[in-house]
Amino acid sequence: MLAGVERLMTLGSPQESGLTGKSLDEVWQANQQGDIETLCATDGHFAVVGRDGQTVRLSRTIGIPLRYFVAKMFHGPYLIVSDRIERLYEWCQKEKIGWQFDPTYTRMVPAHYLIEIDQVGCPDPAPRYHRFFDPSVATASTDVEERGEAYVRAASIALKNWLVGLPENAPIALAFSGGIDSTSVLLLARHILQEMGSNPDRIRAFTLDLGGGNDATQAESVLQELGLLHIWEKIEAPLSAYSLEEAISVIEDYHPLDVECAAAGLCLVRGIRERYPSLKYLLDGDGGDENMKSYPLEDSDLTLSSILRNPMLYQEGWGVDAIKHSLTYSGGLSRSYIRTFAPGQKYGFDAFSPYSVRSVIAEAVALPFHAVLDGSVERLYSLKSEVVHAGVKAVTGIDMPMHPKRRFQDGVGGDSYKQWRVSKAWCRQVFLRQWEEKLSKAWEPDAERISGNDLTRPIPLA
Repeated sequence: MLAGVERLMTLGSPQESGLTGKSLDEVWQANQQGDIETLCATDGHFAVVGRDGQTVRLSRTIGIPLRYFVAKMFHGPYLIVSDRIERLYEWCQKEKIGWQFDPTYTRMVPAHYLIEIDQVGCPDPAPRYHRFFDPSVATASTDVEERGEAYVRAASIALKNWLVGLPENAPIALAFSGGIDSTSVLLLARHILQEMGSNPDRIRAFTLDLGGGNDATQAESVLQELGLLHIWEKIEAPLSAYSLEEAISVIEDYHPLDVECAAAGLCLVRGIRERYPSLKYLLDGDGGDENMKSYPLEDSDLTLSSILRNPMLYQEGWGVDAIKHSLTYSGGLSRSYIRTFAPGQKYGFDAFSPYSVRSVIAEAVALPFHAVLDGSVERLYSLKSEVVHAGVKAVTGIDMPMHPKRRFQDGVGGDSYKQWRVSKAWCRQVFLRQWEEKLSKAWEPDAERISGNDLTRPIPLA
């Protein structure tokens, strides 16, 4: 390995969304120096990369994905970093080392960690993980109204921090189902804009309808009750627009529920973009279900005990040291937020959810779920509505309409959704087939392929 040779390629700039506590430059400097305390002192989202000598450091939060791939060059391991697998491959192709690439050899930086990778030799380096978010668990009161106010107020602050960073009078889209999370985000955002002296009607609520779903009916009913029908638009699309294969390509993942959700999300953001070519900002309520553990246990191999014993399971998965931890992906919302990020990015949106930031997650995990639930799964399923309703009432003074939970893809498609359900094996097969087609370009008979041991080739510049 040659000392002093640049061995890091970052395909993109440091990113932030609703960042507070420190500037993005200060976050980048802290990441560069391995300063965990400074990263802890922030809220909102960021993704940053830096190198200090032979050590590369990467850190991110839930809202902004970050990936890396270790290529082999004659001077040692060469680290390429991006937010997408496809961009990593395109760079390798450009440098004529696409033959080295395998999408399953890429790594996703887990949210809420600073990871260090030493570039010291040809074997794949083992990353070291350092947490910069470690909230107190089950330390708060069991009073649901008190917890609801703390949780929703934290979401309101996070939302305001994002809103104040937008251009004055910029229109804002909201993915709206009339469910608990999207309705609470709508009411909080309008409340904040009024306090800021801005027009609350800057926010327009968009509901997808693929035919037969309940979301459109529910959304219309909720907004009529709130007197806000004038800000609502229904996005109608044919069932043929719903493509699981497209979703797999866009999110670069094969978890079936995330694929199904992303396929519906693509229909929604595509419809908004067709109507409003210049609209940039998009709100949603992603993360609300994870924070309140509001998922049907019968849809998974999880038990009430398993989700209570791992307080950050829905946000981070089983943890970086667990047997179930994937090398290619991180876990929980850290992995699945790509279902929101990638469709929005594809259609030019800057998307944000207040329920995905650390201060809000901290208020959620402070709730003593063990004591409140007392072993009742039925109580778990009703808890979120009680918490959020109490919080919205305390913060805005509004009695928020409450409706039963349903998955996004179910709400927009109704009975048709049953025909869309696919297995993880099918999704993975499509994912691998798509990559087989892409990788075939690196192995075409006339494709130029350069060995990692070629000493005559130019050294790529960072």
